[in-house]
Amino acid sequence: MSLLVVGLSHRSAPVSVLDRASLSVEAQVKLLQDTVAAEPASEAAVLATCNRIELYADVDKFHAGVAELSTLLAQHSGVGLEELTPYLYVHYEDRAVHHMFSVACGLDSMVVGEGQVLGQIKDALARAQELHTAGRLMNDVFQQSLRVGKRAHTETDIDRAGQSLVTFGLEQLAAGSPVDSWARGKRALVIGAGSMSSLAAATLARAGVAEIVIANRTADRAERLAQILTEAEGTEVLARAIPMGSVADELTRADVVVSCTGATGLVLTADAIAAGVEGRVGQQPETVRTGAVGATEASAHDARKAPTARPTPLPPAPVAATSTDEDCPLDLASVPSGFSVMGEAAVAGMDAATLEQHAAWAVSGTVDRRQGGRRGAEVDTELIGALAATAASAGRIPERRRPEPVAEPPRPEPVLFLLDLAMPRDIDAATHRIPGVRLVDIEALAEASADAPMAADVDQVRRIVSDEVAAFGAAQRAAHITPTVVALRTMAADVVAGEMARLEGRLPGLDDKHRAEITQTVRRVVDKLLHSPTVRVKQLAAEPGGTGYADALRTLFDLDPETVASVSRAGESTEKNAKAAQNASDAENRGPA
Repeated sequence: MSLLVVGLSHRSAPVSVLDRASLSVEAQVKLLQDTVAAEPASEAAVLATCNRIELYADVDKFHAGVAELSTLLAQHSGVGLEELTPYLYVHYEDRAVHHMFSVACGLDSMVVGEGQVLGQIKDALARAQELHTAGRLMNDVFQQSLRVGKRAHTETDIDRAGQSLVTFGLEQLAAGSPVDSWARGKRALVIGAGSMSSLAAATLARAGVAEIVIANRTADRAERLAQILTEAEGTEVLARAIPMGSVADELTRADVVVSCTGATGLVLTADAIAAGVEGRVGQQPETVRTGAVGATEASAHDARKAPTARPTPLPPAPVAATSTDEDCPLDLASVPSGFSVMGEAAVAGMDAATLEQHAAWAVSGTVDRRQGGRRGAEVDTELIGALAATAASAGRIPERRRPEPVAEPPRPEPVLFLLDLAMPRDIDAATHRIPGVRLVDIEALAEASADAPMAADVDQVRRIVSDEVAAFGAAQRAAHITPTVVALRTMAADVVAGEMARLEGRLPGLDDKHRAEITQTVRRVVDKLLHSPTVRVKQLAAEPGGTGYADALRTLFDLDPETVASVSRAGESTEKNAKAAQNASDAENRGPA
């Protein structure tokens, strides 16, 4: 077994990199085709979800395989290899199987324990099978991972450790309120009709939304999902399908929008969301959206009515005064450190005579200034002189107070809730700045789930994964030597047949009864001689590091490598035929879709 996985996920890369590296369905198809066409890989599968991109392959050379798979990922994702490499992880053989099983159980998911990844693994295998890039290894590891994932969810309460990405996202939108009470009576717009969007629609229906509108580029899929929701037991939701061109109109009616499509660009821009909110709540968004501007205009209006204020001068430079200077009108002993005794704040409230005395004291230069001050004595003297002149005409300088901080207008309660589960993102990230809108996307979910509590069942699932990895490795290593054992027994049977033919030539009068008895005796001798070595070699091969026993067996008995390979091909062909027959039988039992 030479399973190799090269990939990146929310654990190894920031969401911005995952966003750019995401693969469309067409890119996944091309990546699979190019991978199996490359020299180190004989079969391949791609697992691409909203928070991971992984390329699995059966390779005959580790280092060459890592280099080739990394290059192909960079090439098809559009992110340069040098930029992508720091975020890539590599798993090989048993570690690759362990990683795959952990992913299937939800241990490596953004929300621990979520089960949606099982459907994504199933889709990845189906695509590889359809493109004929999945051979025995890909089929074995992906199908076994599905069984391990189902076992984990059946035998443990791993689901309690986390929810599906959809449920977790809705909980974030609800901001602490129970999802059922938050969603009840709301109108929902779901964009996309794939597995994640369908799950979101079903979850919203169970939560008690009043209406669900499905928008999808393929109208048939949207109508089918709407029909399923309408006919589902236990819900009374009204569901209908609309074309993608009607999404803008529905934004003016929707309370909740969930989007998860395979689009490579934005599905909803910030302008479209703003227009939808404005159309929904009338003039309120205009007031809210321009709240900061409106506050500025109001301040300007008030300023026009008030007397013209003098410009605010530069802040005073920090100056330390000598406490021995008795000519300073200030009590220097009480002046706080770092306070300018010659700035505007120092002279605020002085009458004209005192200001003149202060100016004269400043000119005398008896102040020890700190290095690095922003103004010199001449500048301070000019300022104080100007203040003295003002005091002479006005009588007194009013005390200068620090300006009151301008209070920002409170952000309004959300009227539109957006959940973006797509990668790359469907909804413009700038939308979160629009008042009246709450946006939760993959990046926000990653931050929110970082500190999510882990259930005790996670440890039990980890033990299941470890046990299953050991059993899978043993089965694969045993299967690896099986063609060699079969080839050995085939060679032994050929030797028996050849020797019996020689015996008949030397004993032409041998009757059928004696010929059969002799043949059976020779075969029993050969079987007994081969039984213990072949059983033992299978046991040894199943242990870690036992892959070399097949090579040893071929060398000891001088087996033809092509004979062993032909046995392997025959076994794969038989297995494929059996699976095809089983699939056909299952389809017949299910009846028409």
